Amino acid sequence: MISYPWTRVPKDAPPLDAWQLRLLPVADRFMALMWSRPGGLSLRTTWVTPATIWLGLAVLAALGLPGLGAVAYGIASRQLLPALAGSLAAALGAGGGTVALYGIRQRRLPRGTFSDR
Repeated sequence: MISYPWTRVPKDAPPLDAWQLRLLPVADRFMALMWSRPGGLSLRTTWVTPATIWLGLAVLAALGLPGLGAVAYGIASRQLLPALAGSLAAALGAGGGTVALYGIRQRRLPRGTFSDR
């Protein structure tokens, strides 16, 4: 069986450190919100694919940053709708960025780095 480069992950368990333990609740909730739960239902024991990392970065750039701009505009112009819509977009962007950061940390840590699972 040939694996596609964007979905290829190592066979061993992913490394886990204190930073990832802090990111894990947000990353797991975001993945659940996007209906993209891994087999073990948590990223604690599952690798984040390269495609998911790039998608998370795209969500951060396409929703998170413009969302912050919309919040600033809504506050400055005292309009509720842009502020609320911007808050939602910024929250989704933050979730995507968290998943991307979690996946990048998985690849940067040396294999066999484990904390209390």
